[in-house]
Amino acid sequence: MTGFGKVIAELSSKKITIEIKALNSKQLDLSTRMPSAYKEKEMEIRSLLLQTLIRGKVEFNMHLEYIGKDIPTRINQTAVESYYQQINTIATDLNISLPADWFVTLLRLPDTIKTEINELDESEWIVIRNTINDAIDQLTKFRIQEGEMLNKLFEQKIARIKELLIEIEKYEGERIEKIKARIIDNLEKVAEKDYDKNRFEQEMIYYIEKLDINEEKSRLDNHLKYFLSTLKDSHGQGKKLGFIAQEIGREINTLGSKSNHVEMQKIVVQMKDELEQIKEQILNVL
Repeated sequence: MTGFGKVIAELSSKKITIEIKALNSKQLDLSTRMPSAYKEKEMEIRSLLLQTLIRGKVEFNMHLEYIGKDIPTRINQTAVESYYQQINTIATDLNISLPADWFVTLLRLPDTIKTEINELDESEWIVIRNTINDAIDQLTKFRIQEGEMLNKLFEQKIARIKELLIEIEKYEGERIEKIKARIIDNLEKVAEKDYDKNRFEQEMIYYIEKLDINEEKSRLDNHLKYFLSTLKDSHGQGKKLGFIAQEIGREINTLGSKSNHVEMQKIVVQMKDELEQIKEQILNVL
């Protein structure tokens, strides 16, 4: 299920932005990006996310921006002076021209810029953790809104399949009459010929059972009711709804193969279309 949360926390000398984005996925696939100063808290952050988000392709990003004069990056004056003296000496010894822009050249050399990594202050971490929880809450609210829309969509689609199932009934009488007429016509053709009556009765029973759709209609109706009741349960029912949708599809397919009637087959196609739309959105359900 998709979702997004973004919260900014401002400390005395820095601004921390927490962004969490979730996309559809059958499993929980979590990736994190954060400044090296907070790497020691990565496992705790992952634990916070895993406890709440359950499923989805989740991207966690922490951005750090220094807003005060006191920044951890320093120019290593000792290294700069050492490089300067060495370059001067080499240039003199080898008769090489000195750089046109000394400062740019020197700052590109290794170890001239260093970043001091201070231990993470506990009070600062408490602020960051609360900010992460606020971002998770935002994402969760986003998911709840999407879930409410999906719930309405599923109810509409299931109701439509039920309507189509009822529509099938008005063609059953016509379908049965056509089947009877076909059987009678065939009986008249074989009436003058010798045939095994027991075998004929067995074939007739098999033929009638093969075309009977009452059992499929009943099972389909039960699956539709079960889908709606499962939809009302607590979260974590996405996979279960997927299994029920498969069973609904199985009964619809059987109806189509047994219907032997043009109008009924058209209704079955409409049922399949409604079900496919349900299946596409079930991936968004936790």
